Amino acid sequence: MNVSYPSVHLDKKSKVFISFNLDNKRIRLFSGRRIGSKLTPNSFPIHKRLEMGRLLCAEVYNHLLSGGCLMSSNGKEVLSGRLSDVGYFKLALKQKLNEPISSKYKQTLKFIHDEVLRICDSENITSKDLKNFLDKYTSSSSFNTLKRHLNGLVNESIRIGMLNNPMKDIKSRKSVAKLHKPFKKINKVLDEVKAFNKNLHLCCLLTYGCLLRPHREIRELTWGDFSEDLSSIHLSGSRNKSGKNRIVPVPEYVRNHLIKGEEYVNIFSASTKPHNQDYFKTLWSRFKSQSETLTKGQTLYSFRHSGAIDIFKRTGSLSKLQQAMGHSSLNVSLTYLRGLEVGQLTEEDMPSI
Repeated sequence: MNVSYPSVHLDKKSKVFISFNLDNKRIRLFSGRRIGSKLTPNSFPIHKRLEMGRLLCAEVYNHLLSGGCLMSSNGKEVLSGRLSDVGYFKLALKQKLNEPISSKYKQTLKFIHDEVLRICDSENITSKDLKNFLDKYTSSSSFNTLKRHLNGLVNESIRIGMLNNPMKDIKSRKSVAKLHKPFKKINKVLDEVKAFNKNLHLCCLLTYGCLLRPHREIRELTWGDFSEDLSSIHLSGSRNKSGKNRIVPVPEYVRNHLIKGEEYVNIFSASTKPHNQDYFKTLWSRFKSQSETLTKGQTLYSFRHSGAIDIFKRTGSLSKLQQAMGHSSLNVSLTYLRGLEVGQLTEEDMPSI
């Protein structure tokens, strides 16, 4: 590291700042915030600011020479020195929260971040710390889900400078595959939902017929997301799980229940704001408690499962299923099919004698 001794300057508004060269890059500071100092020369009376500026010069110079950390102005980059594991972990969360990810995913990352820091008893993050956090979850599914999200935070920490990888010795747990339950008599279920609640019925139709996810993609739909003739839905990457733009055909049996409204109006709330995140979850719970057609294991997502089975059985095409489902890869679609009651082998495929 090559650093020059800072000099004090006064701008046209009588504000003090210091400047110096760090590895041939000019740095300007108005306070000690970027080195973790509370010294702010411009909070003092004007006749005291130059004196405080000189104190800041000395503090910054000594901090950098002793290997201290200097952050970029936006707090997203380490310009000099090193952070602790905890410091990089905090910065990694800040980076991830700025990405175009769902609010639920952000909440999960924040929860993991807070729990890990609560467990850590030093500035280092060890495999033992992360194992203690994950071992609280006896369910293999919960363990593996949280491990995957935690791994994302650790990888981001490593990308921005953390040397330690506390996840390298933590293995995923084996879990028993869960069989999703599709509907065998889709029309009967839809008729029962229609009699219960009009909005829930439309949600189920869109989940089955357009293979959209109910709790965000469908709940947030506005009339502007539909084409003029209601024959297709256009969603940007920020509006769906895959992160890619999607154009989804709308079957006629769905269009029959649509009456186009103003562009920015939500199709369920009839206002510019959608219903809350638990809207369809709550409606489905109420419907489920009085339903005479549902069987054990069937959920709101069973409409999406049923639609996927219908497409695959009619087309036999994994790539068409991938496009319809909005999956990021064929492998995701293949894994999805394994969780459904879909036989991918026929008698002709089996060994013969």
